[in-house]
Amino acid sequence: MTRVWPGAPTPLGATWDGEGVNFALFSEVATAVDLCLFEGAVETGRVRLPERTEHVWHGYLPDVRPWQRYGFRVHGPYAPHEGHRCNPAKLLLDPYAKALSGPVTLGDEHFGYTVGHADGDLSRDDRDNAATMPKSIVVDTAFTWGEDRRPDHLLHRSLIYECHVRGLTRLHPDVEPSERGTYLAMGSDPVVDHLTSLGVTAVELLPVHAFVRDRHLVDRGLTNFWGYSSIGFFAPEPGYGSGPPGSEVAEFKTMVKRLHRAGIEVILDVVYNHTGEGSHLGPTLSFRGVDNAAYYRRLPGQPRYYQDFTGTGNSVAVTHPRVVQLILDSLRYWVTEMHVDGFRFDLASTLARDEHGVRFANSLFDYARQDPVLERTKLIAEPWDVGINGYQVGAFPRGWSEWNGRYRDCVRRFWRGDQGQLPELAARLSGSSDVFGHNGRGPAASVNFVTCHDGFTLADLTSYERKHNEANGEDNRDGTDDNMGLNWGVEGPTDAHGIRALRTQMRRNYLATLLLSQGPPMLLAGDEIGRTQRGNNNAYCQDNEISWVDWNLDAEARDLLAFTRRTLQVVRSNAVFARRHFFTGEAIGDDGARDLLWIRPDGAVMQGADWSDPNGHVIGMLIDGRAADDVDERGTRRVGETVLVILNGGRRTRLFTLPEERQAGTWELILDTARPVTRMVRTPAVSIVSHSLLVLRFAAVRTFGDA
Repeated sequence: MTRVWPGAPTPLGATWDGEGVNFALFSEVATAVDLCLFEGAVETGRVRLPERTEHVWHGYLPDVRPWQRYGFRVHGPYAPHEGHRCNPAKLLLDPYAKALSGPVTLGDEHFGYTVGHADGDLSRDDRDNAATMPKSIVVDTAFTWGEDRRPDHLLHRSLIYECHVRGLTRLHPDVEPSERGTYLAMGSDPVVDHLTSLGVTAVELLPVHAFVRDRHLVDRGLTNFWGYSSIGFFAPEPGYGSGPPGSEVAEFKTMVKRLHRAGIEVILDVVYNHTGEGSHLGPTLSFRGVDNAAYYRRLPGQPRYYQDFTGTGNSVAVTHPRVVQLILDSLRYWVTEMHVDGFRFDLASTLARDEHGVRFANSLFDYARQDPVLERTKLIAEPWDVGINGYQVGAFPRGWSEWNGRYRDCVRRFWRGDQGQLPELAARLSGSSDVFGHNGRGPAASVNFVTCHDGFTLADLTSYERKHNEANGEDNRDGTDDNMGLNWGVEGPTDAHGIRALRTQMRRNYLATLLLSQGPPMLLAGDEIGRTQRGNNNAYCQDNEISWVDWNLDAEARDLLAFTRRTLQVVRSNAVFARRHFFTGEAIGDDGARDLLWIRPDGAVMQGADWSDPNGHVIGMLIDGRAADDVDERGTRRVGETVLVILNGGRRTRLFTLPEERQAGTWELILDTARPVTRMVRTPAVSIVSHSLLVLRFAAVRTFGDA
């Protein structure tokens, strides 16, 4: 007979203390909670948690050891009309489980109601689902971290690389075949070497919290590849492990340790706004069966149904104190136990919603930034959701950075050749002070990106004008229709040399624009080598060559990679590209020179009429070297060099006169997206071909040498 003692209500979850395991589960609605123990899929013991303290059910089992599999059965009302969905026939995952025995794949038995019944979700299903339900696993969190140190890169100097653990590594020829697609592959030497060769300071991993494989996808031979369907906020996705169940915890830590050793931070894309249990017609896997009314936001006056600000069927109830605790406990766990360095919050506006709408004061966002464990981490918001007033770019509190969707859209429109883009382009290139400067934040608040996992890759942005999502099985209805891309004459692949050359040039334009802008850039994995998804702009369900990075590089891919590295070298070598504060446009020296000037093609400073010209497609950004405001660890100012960045988004070659106040010196062309050349410029003007970008570096004349 299994011994059970009273135990303690904290911490929640299953906690091994070296002698036994304490189990604690919050449920305000439960009338009793059973703890079920398993060997494999066979139940070997069941005990009723003996104590209840402030809605936390708890018990201590002195004979249980690490790697024990378990689950909960929660007794209580099954009353959907009242917002309650307890069903003890369903084995539930522990909301605080630190590992799962396998991936969550759905069958009829995992639904709390009888699927297909005339009464729908009102009809309780009493089948036992334990045989096919993954189990929670007791974890011994001990790990030899050794000299592991967080890199702690300053965000304004960061290069973020958004990637998928499996997608990045599945086809890498230099990774051990048995490890491809896993955490160990993500931390392997070949992958780390590629990242360091680019100067990546942080990887932003698509969701690694354990997630649900949606039934409708599995039935079509597809899967939830991206992982935006979390069911365990503490458990690493078991499908990315290479060993027996539970070993993924240590493998994840090993990955982090290896990346840290290379100076690379780990940022997790976290999905706290909803769970994989879906709408009122979804399965009962964890939160719904534990305490549906506490964990989910329900429609006022109709608690059977959920408020849905996420487009997934449910929204997590961040207005409930226990839910806020769950999220903060999860974040702290990943920082303290797993050593991650930051988080990107999916559909973050949902997490700031109360009954009055999106409100940031006294919300999760304030609590996270004030938390002593989280205050030094990087906190990045995806600043929108699908609810009313959900688009909140620029509205998040101090201490938070945001995905700058306005940057993405403006840069795409400019290089597509749209009219009237110069005013907004100038704002985006210089850090988006109009968006983020109102509450004391600086350029680091703007995480700039042109592409991300959601949408076209960079290669596809320059090869397709329409989405091609037929492989998703939704008749090409899914994914956005507003891609703002150009195919340059042919939709999709072509052997036409001129079109291919122009597409490659446009990819260089996008990469250079992104990397030269103020604010930390986020590079989508594979864009530096021209990865394609064959026109699929919503590859969330494609665990195959559509989503996997192809490391078999042709000449075009190798050239693009070399250009990316060259551009990053230009950026890293000049402190003016990594400002901590916004430009002011004011004088910075006795000569009256200003930190930033916008130059028109005749070499003069842009005036009001120039900004309002709808046909303006050419602009120069002149940054004085003295405008560098970055400092080293001892407070010494980093030296900058004066640069002129010229962008031509138009369809004809233009002559660009170099600024008059910079004639007494030498200009050096150090980057040209149209030609792989560097050279000294000895003429008062340069020619910039259509659809291209130039970077020139200025050196004042100090001798009677060449001028």
